[in-house]
Formats: sequence, structure tokens, C-alpha cells
Amino acid sequence: MGLKGKLISQTEIKGCKDLFHEMFKNKPHHLPNVAPQTIQAIDLHEGNWGTVDAVINCNFTVEGQEKVVKVSIEDIDEEKRLVTYKIFEGNLMEQYKAFKVTLHIENEEENNLVIWTIQYEKQNEDVPEPFSYLKTAVNLTKDVDAHHVN
Repeated sequence: MGLKGKLISQTEIKGCKDLFHEMFKNKPHHLPNVAPQTIQAIDLHEGNWGTVDAVINCNFTVEGQEKVVKVSIEDIDEEKRLVTYKIFEGNLMEQYKAFKVTLHIENEEENNLVIWTIQYEKQNEDVPEPFSYLKTAVNLTKDVDAHHVN
């Protein structure tokens, strides 16, 4: 495979799509309470929650390894229930030149689908594809959905 790539997952949720979008757009700092095994801390570094160009510090765990990254919110689209995060500092940048994560929620008939897209560029051919990060996003989706349904 090349150095650049894109991974996409799609997960059906039972809970309210608007609440789900709200959590990731305006209230990501609540995620450590919802999924403490995955997200340990999310703090606002610059700007305001739920706004483009806000900068967020995030401490999370992937496959048992603790990661720390600094993220900017690059795009928000209320109509599409979309939020795009760009990682620009931290552990991931040791392996990836670029790492962007988009969360998008869409309806397919009666179903609400959470779609995660990871776009990346690896530092070199030895860096693995970020499947573990996509799996973590899917698990986080399930945890947030269970939180909203219960």
C-alpha cells in the first residue's frame, strides 16, 4: 500500500442522532465519563467548544497504549451532522505526517448510521495502517450509543 490512505467504518446506532452529534461537537469533554476505558481526558486548549478552529487536548487509549494528541476542529456541518478533526501534535505525528478524522451521521431509511472516516499519510512504509484507531472509534460509537439509550 502507499503512504496515503483512507479508512471508513459505518455503525448503526439506536440512540438519537442529534444527541450523538452534540456529544462530539459541543461536549467531547463528557466522553471520559461515558467511555473512561477509551478516553481519559479531553480539555479545551484554545477557542470554544463546538466551533471551527477550537483546539482540544485528548488523552486516550488504543490497544492498551496511552496516546496524547492535540486536535483542531476543522469543519462542522450541522445539516450533515458532521465534525472533522485534524490531529496536528502528539503521539500520532510520530507515525503519520497527516491524520484527519471525520464523524458523520446519516439516515438510511429507519436507521441512523455513524460513519467514521480516517484520512492519513504515513511517515514511511513501515508504519501500519491505522486500523486500531478505526476500531477504537467504532467501540467509542457503541459506548456513546449505549450511554444515550440507557
